[in-house]
Amino acid sequence: MSDIVAGKVVVVTGAGGGIGRSVALAMAASGARVIVNDIGVSLAGEGGGDGPAQQVVAEIRAAGGEAVANTDSVASSEGANRIVQTAIDHFGRIDAIVNNAGNLRDRVFHKMNEDEWRQVIDVHLHGAFFVSRAAAPFFREQESGAFVHMTSTSGLIGNLGQANYAAAKLGVVALSKSIALDMSRYNVRSNCIAPFAWSRMTSSIPADTPEARARVEKLKKMEPGKVAPLAVYLASDAARDVTAQLFAVRANEIMLFSQPRPIRSVHLSEGWTPESIADVAIPSMRKQFFALERSPDVIDWDPI
Repeated sequence: MSDIVAGKVVVVTGAGGGIGRSVALAMAASGARVIVNDIGVSLAGEGGGDGPAQQVVAEIRAAGGEAVANTDSVASSEGANRIVQTAIDHFGRIDAIVNNAGNLRDRVFHKMNEDEWRQVIDVHLHGAFFVSRAAAPFFREQESGAFVHMTSTSGLIGNLGQANYAAAKLGVVALSKSIALDMSRYNVRSNCIAPFAWSRMTSSIPADTPEARARVEKLKKMEPGKVAPLAVYLASDAARDVTAQLFAVRANEIMLFSQPRPIRSVHLSEGWTPESIADVAIPSMRKQFFALERSPDVIDWDPI
């Protein structure tokens, strides 16, 4: 790869495997010094340790790159501060954050319990906030920096059995937009990537119907490494004028997603009543309604 992020210090959370590992390796191959963060647990939260993070660090160093492992959790402000401080202690600065750490607790909504909800919100949404907030003062002081957040079409479009994950990932989109707005005066950028890739997380997708099995087979064709080039680009100075955008990567495709905007307006001079809404407003807008669709219903073509 190139030296497009040469000299930059990049934190990649959840970098012990899958997409995070690919991003960490690509950052290092493109000249960055990398903090490889991973707590080393299973998707169910079992186990723990520095093995996965250290293994990625070893790969980077064997290829001639610079990297340091960190095993703090993104789910607390204290852990997030230690993650960012690791970059400062070892490399003296921080230039980019890739909020990639994730977990899954899939369950149909009416059976989802509070713990399943909170665990996913804590890692994906709280984690993205805590790590970003920890880096923000450094970005503000140096008047530069880039945030890359991993979102998902489960939030952007929808999916079955993932109310916790979808809510967290759509929350990340709003967080990214707010960061972009609040920190643009300091030349700080914030963007999202919705990755399509077969990884440890997607391997837990239920495949108990022919349609679900077909979707899983498509996902298996999409390598985590395909996501990394866009993450590297967004962390680089080449993307200095790219902020508040929603991208997706699916094999060799890069997509730009739309963002919510009004698509239809109706007006009644005397004001609306529930009855006139039923008789006039809703019939006028119904053609613009979105169907009850899932991500694979909308993005239904084979990976390119």
